[in-house]
Amino acid sequence: MSATSNLSISPQTDTARVSAAKPVTPLCFVVDENPKIRHFLSLILQGAGVDAVEYSDCLNFRVERLGRPGNLVFLNVGLDTNDVVKTLEGLAKARFAGAVQLMSQQGLVVLENLKKIGEQNKLRMLPVLKKPFEAAAIKNILQAEKLGDRAAVAARVRLDEALKNGWIETWYQPKINLRKKQLVGLEAFARARHPEHGVLPPSAFMPGADEATLLALAEQTLVRVLKAGLNFSQLGVNLRIAVNMNMDALVTVPVTKIVSTYRPQANGWAGLIIDVTEEQIISNIEHASEIAKKFQEFNIKLAIDDFGRGVSSLMKVKDIPFAEMKLDRVFVTDCSADKVNASICKTVIDMAHSFGALAVGIGVEKASDVTALAGMGCDLGQGFLLGQPMAEERFVALLKQRVASQASAPNVQAPQKKHR
Repeated sequence: MSATSNLSISPQTDTARVSAAKPVTPLCFVVDENPKIRHFLSLILQGAGVDAVEYSDCLNFRVERLGRPGNLVFLNVGLDTNDVVKTLEGLAKARFAGAVQLMSQQGLVVLENLKKIGEQNKLRMLPVLKKPFEAAAIKNILQAEKLGDRAAVAARVRLDEALKNGWIETWYQPKINLRKKQLVGLEAFARARHPEHGVLPPSAFMPGADEATLLALAEQTLVRVLKAGLNFSQLGVNLRIAVNMNMDALVTVPVTKIVSTYRPQANGWAGLIIDVTEEQIISNIEHASEIAKKFQEFNIKLAIDDFGRGVSSLMKVKDIPFAEMKLDRVFVTDCSADKVNASICKTVIDMAHSFGALAVGIGVEKASDVTALAGMGCDLGQGFLLGQPMAEERFVALLKQRVASQASAPNVQAPQKKHR
């Protein structure tokens, strides 16, 4: 989606907000009167390991930012360009050492003139950013500015070493209902926070891991996800969380025992989803179906991950007790323009619905692809565009902001009709 994509886990408020539970560096400021764009940018920043403070207008930013060092300002240019000029002059007077990113739907001439004013005030002005923009554009800016989590190329660690030292964290990526534009679930991912190299993705610690270590990771992740679900439910948000496991883990890890021990005991628990890759499901269809049926009484459901290549194999099975079919990102990418990808996506979506399952598009990075998937009837979406994976504390901070915003919102009653 564009910069106005739904981010319904974020609060709808116009006051400045810090988007993480504890202050971290680097720090960015987001100044825009449109709350959806502010939330959109904040989620991208949070997912990249960058803290963000949001402001609804330039005046509040000028008043409240004084004395706060930062690395980058995303500054919207509205109709009142004089307000932007005052803000640029204020940044210069405060000797702001970070970069300034102008963004607007205004013409390039206006933006370039403001950029020159900033440069004349000895501010470091980045190339102007036209709205609407994709998430990839923000990612490129962060990479160019060397902000956020460092790349894993500088570090390789063993999974057993990371587990032993307590470096493994469980991060959560939003899962969005494409029709209602609402948060409906999460998927858990492993990250390693190395004391020297920072946050590392799975590619830096998963390759070469032996089976016993992978099972230990699966069990640890399952326990953490269930505890996190309890934390989220205490904030009034009941979400079904998905974890990734292979078939060996499903058989070896005491899944039902762990769920019975750690799951939230409140009525209405959303349950758990376990994602298993298409390749492993196809190789063990009957066994996977048996496990799925056994799990149902514990409100645990299976999902087929990276689906799309084995459609013909599953068409032969009349009863597939799976909750979701997740379209392989290879087919999701450019499905709005690539006729072959679009055809495969549509086939998988229709097949999922015929089995009573939800269709999930993963790896969504373009607004046009979201629109295409929604038009095909795809139920849910995940991806960089809809929300990056983030640490639990960041997600909890967003939930708390949302709860606080809803509690403080005025209760406006509809006017009574006059009877004539």
